[in-house]
Amino acid sequence: MNRSIVGWIVAIILAFGGAALAWVWFAGGSGEPTTELTTPTIASAPTSEPSSSDTVSSSSGTDVDDSPIGSQAFVIDPIQSIVSFEIDEVLQGSPQHVVGTTDQVVGQVQVDLDDLSSAQLSQIVINARTLATDSGRRDRAIRGPVILNSASDEHELITFDVASIEGLEGAAGPGDSLEFSVTGDLLIRGNTNEVTFEVVVDVIDTSTLEGSASAQVLRSDFGIGIPSVPGVANVTDEVLLTIAFVAVAG
Repeated sequence: MNRSIVGWIVAIILAFGGAALAWVWFAGGSGEPTTELTTPTIASAPTSEPSSSDTVSSSSGTDVDDSPIGSQAFVIDPIQSIVSFEIDEVLQGSPQHVVGTTDQVVGQVQVDLDDLSSAQLSQIVINARTLATDSGRRDRAIRGPVILNSASDEHELITFDVASIEGLEGAAGPGDSLEFSVTGDLLIRGNTNEVTFEVVVDVIDTSTLEGSASAQVLRSDFGIGIPSVPGVANVTDEVLLTIAFVAVAG
């Protein structure tokens, strides 16, 4: 092939690659949040009885007027809490384990430590725009329209609306560790899927709960793609989501 033709092909490829990178850069915005997070309230308890002794229902909504006697609200403390995602990719031919984190998370649980089955959870809200990895360029791509589209005000927030809690019963006190699961609707960039988080909670004292909730999801289920830019390949569909939290009595 004529060298001049080869040169033009290379130039075109570089031009398109540069344009793609520029598009990713500007579409990602600054990463500064525009929505101030406030702790959601807890909806009134359901009128019907749960289907089993270890399953209760809850969701976000208005303030609780009929909270069980002895129940206490524990509010997630963003200063001591971290939301993270983990995913694997191949960047410039090198395998990478990517971790993104943010402390912009709010939510609360209403629970009587003498009757754990009465526990209720509010909606959990996360500001997706503030998620950050070890690369500013990657962060801009994550905020862009192909991945989370969190630079858009419409998709700035990720929400989780709890439908049921399973495996939480009996009583607990300081020093006890609890394991249970929480199922609900996870909303990311306008797409909602049912997800179950496996939860571990340590009762530090009567005013402090510390724990983590984890779930593995598929990015394709939420319409999350990968930008077509040079050097990025083989990004896994599986994403590990984790909330490491401290909740204090409110």
